[in-house]
Amino acid sequence: MQLTLPRRPDRDALLVAAAGLLGGVLLHALGLRSRPALPLPPWLALVALAVMAGAELLRRSAPLAGLALATGALVLDICAGSLIANVGMFTDLVYAAVLYGPQAAYRFIPRATEVLTVLGTLLAVALVRKPEALLVGIGLGLVTIAPAWTGVGVRVHRDAARSARLAAERTALLAELDRREAVGAERSRMARELHDMVAGHLSAIAIHSTAALSIGEPETSREALAVIRENSVQGLAEMRRLITLLRTGEEGPAATPTLAGLDALLAQARRAVPDEGRFRFVLHDERGPGRLPAPVELAAYRIVQESLTNAVKHAAPGEVTVLLARTPDGPLTVRVTSPLDDRPAPRAPGAGAGIVGMRERVALLGGRLETGPQGDGKTFWEVRAELPVEGEEM
Repeated sequence: MQLTLPRRPDRDALLVAAAGLLGGVLLHALGLRSRPALPLPPWLALVALAVMAGAELLRRSAPLAGLALATGALVLDICAGSLIANVGMFTDLVYAAVLYGPQAAYRFIPRATEVLTVLGTLLAVALVRKPEALLVGIGLGLVTIAPAWTGVGVRVHRDAARSARLAAERTALLAELDRREAVGAERSRMARELHDMVAGHLSAIAIHSTAALSIGEPETSREALAVIRENSVQGLAEMRRLITLLRTGEEGPAATPTLAGLDALLAQARRAVPDEGRFRFVLHDERGPGRLPAPVELAAYRIVQESLTNAVKHAAPGEVTVLLARTPDGPLTVRVTSPLDDRPAPRAPGAGAGIVGMRERVALLGGRLETGPQGDGKTFWEVRAELPVEGEEM
């Protein structure tokens, strides 16, 4: 078992001990002390004074030990002729024991001082049998009860201030965590929007620029350059809208895409592939009349947009099918299938952020996303998302 030594006395304890010791010595030299309760040598009061000053050094580091030493020193002081300096230091140690002691001492010492005062008063009345005996109770109350309850009041306010400070720090920490989470969520949202808006245009630019460089026919090069210009303009417009949103926090009119724009999205995908005749993009809209909630429509639109971008980059020639379906009161199903291509490299490079963005969008709505090769021979790639529709349709 390791012995824990009390820490060094602080500056206040040293000042109180020095002042009490010097004051007590001066009072003893002037003969200013009370009548001794027992016929003991007067110099014992100086011994009590030295012990009391030593106990003062423990007022913060070991308050209960200091109070125990002070109690013995006070008894010796009363028996040998009390010095007011000893009484003053004893009251300070009672106060310190309540204020700095453990929780049990904080509860026990005030009650103990009350019981001690009552018993001392009764004993004095029983021995003296005069009204003056009540002065003993008053003196005990001033020496014990008053400093004990003063310590209780100060400790209550100190603990309340500490609790308020901790609550404020906890509130500030939670606010900072909420702020960081909100900033992180907004960054993720902006990253998804940026990728979904620009990736398709840049993929088309990369594919057609490759075609223009590899094919020496002027007509084909002009067509590729026209597609490059169209996608560049559209990409710049999307970037401009996003920058405006980041600067002002306000989106322009009709800035949020809806499922009504899927026909234009498929037409853009047709123009994005160099050989349009070998690719067919087909839309089957079986979701019924009426608009869905805006978050659901935006998520479905972005999923189709990213799926078409991936099909332009990776799919083999054939039919790319987009299916939207919904049963009454059921989720919206978005299904995009495209033929698999066994080419060693895609038509345009990618970083895989598109599927991550789709998963994040679906997770925010509490839906489900499945992606991967399908069919008996793994001949086509399928993206299937189920988006819950909560509330009434708009």
